[in-house]
Amino acid sequence: MIAGIDEAGRGAVIGPMVIACVLVENENKLVELGVKDSKLLSPEKREELYKKILKVVNDYVVIKIPAQEIDEMRKRYSLNVIEALKMAEIINVLKPEKVFVDCPQANTIKFTEILRSMLKYQVKIIAENFADAKYPVVAAASIIAKVERDREIEKLKKEFNFDFGVGYPHDERTINFLKKFKELPNCVRKSWSTTLEIENQKKQKKLEDF
Repeated sequence: MIAGIDEAGRGAVIGPMVIACVLVENENKLVELGVKDSKLLSPEKREELYKKILKVVNDYVVIKIPAQEIDEMRKRYSLNVIEALKMAEIINVLKPEKVFVDCPQANTIKFTEILRSMLKYQVKIIAENFADAKYPVVAAASIIAKVERDREIEKLKKEFNFDFGVGYPHDERTINFLKKFKELPNCVRKSWSTTLEIENQKKQKKLEDF
């Protein structure tokens, strides 16, 4: 059994980070489906492939880490370690013989060592940058993660009746959403530099008004 792991929403300032893992005996069925890096697919194509992937994989796991949990964990861990902890949880449950990981940091050797130290059994780890563009099993995981995160984001947009875009700091709609609150909602990652900067600007403005 081989597994592929990828995430969606790592750098986002709004919403959860979603980590997905798929377990297969071989990648042939995934190749036949035409899976590829989720970033290269339209939302409609991702949804279509999402349903097909779930029918052909042997098993899968999705972990959604809410903004509040990320903020709390960042008091103790780096984002890379948080990802490794959650990935290890999944691997320890599915117990693949080999796991392909879309590595979140440039130093793939270091990340592999961190991840291995958290596992309860011996498994071959292949952690590479841009693994979702190289391995179908990781591409499948990237599609699952992206679809699951997109669904969470759409729920939040309806809840707040506000289109804040993709929820990343580079999106002007996201920044406008953050600026409209006196007190930021729990779906926002308050430990992000973008959020801290906006909060500081608000405090500065209050002092100037005073």
